[in-house]
Amino acid sequence: MNRWSGKVAVVTGASGGIGAAIARELVRNGLIVAGLARRPEKIEELASTLEDQSGKLHAVECDVSQEESVISAFGWVKENLGRIDVLVNNAGITIETTLSEGRLEDWKAVFDVNVLGLCLATREGLKIMRETGDEGLIVHVNSLAGERIPAVPGFSVYPASKRALTALAQSLRHELVGSKIRVTSITPGLVATDLMATYSTFSQEILNAMPSLKPEDIAAALIYALSTPPHVSVQEIILRPVGESW
Repeated sequence: MNRWSGKVAVVTGASGGIGAAIARELVRNGLIVAGLARRPEKIEELASTLEDQSGKLHAVECDVSQEESVISAFGWVKENLGRIDVLVNNAGITIETTLSEGRLEDWKAVFDVNVLGLCLATREGLKIMRETGDEGLIVHVNSLAGERIPAVPGFSVYPASKRALTALAQSLRHELVGSKIRVTSITPGLVATDLMATYSTFSQEILNAMPSLKPEDIAAALIYALSTPPHVSVQEIILRPVGESW
């Protein structure tokens, strides 16, 4: 990881859960991190706990579902940090609804963040990454729910939005042939964050009894992908908690 010390990373959805864990671990490894989220104050709180680390965390307000917000956020990164070496597309949402009776605005909101928001961040990030011609890494935080669709009431379009990330990662690899930028998809099973707790069919007690990963486990997977030599492309990492059977 020494070669990444002092390099710049952008993490979307960095205000909590997996994004916050990733931002924290990158700062601990000496990277300068721009944490993007709709709630920058949460990132500022995290940054205050990392002042003794070798890296640094900056809070940048960004709603990835809004093109102008994404353009503005990455403009701030270019102006203030000068470059991007690592881009972590982590921002994602889910809305409890159904395919049989759901509302278009709810379906669209999920795709606007999980799919189109990722595309916007990738486009703007690549513009800056390509300027240096140096080694780079783009990471999509995916979900096993996109490959093995679980019988979760109200999941609706969420698995489909995550399945799209697998195709987007491979399409991006094709576009980046000949560059030094690699693309990694990290695909976890159930992670103990607030995401599933938003569903009415789950209580915190039920979630606590289920096998689950911690956000730090996904951060560790990212560090592994970063630590491999530049000639090694870690295309996909699948993580499942022991005992998960769906």
